Amino acid sequence: MNILFFISGGEIAVILLIVIMVFGADKIPDIARNLGKAVNSVRNATDEIKSEINKSSEKVTQEYNKVDISKQIDKEAEKVKEDIDEITGPIKRKF
Repeated sequence: MNILFFISGGEIAVILLIVIMVFGADKIPDIARNLGKAVNSVRNATDEIKSEINKSSEKVTQEYNKVDISKQIDKEAEKVKEDIDEITGPIKRKF
């Protein structure tokens, strides 16, 4: 794309004239249409790849969050067990 900045209007006209002479005026719309379809299919493929990457990263994030939540639950359960042991400890010692 940076090449277009170095091409002047006259040079573009010469290139278009050569393209018309080589391919003919009647084939240029077909070439442009096919080129547009190719660009569109590349865009669609790129979008599909991006969406797959996003989906997989979301799955990894969800799995990480599940592991993180289960660790938090385990910590809270240990705290509750320790609190119960503190409360029932003196009672168990008496019996």
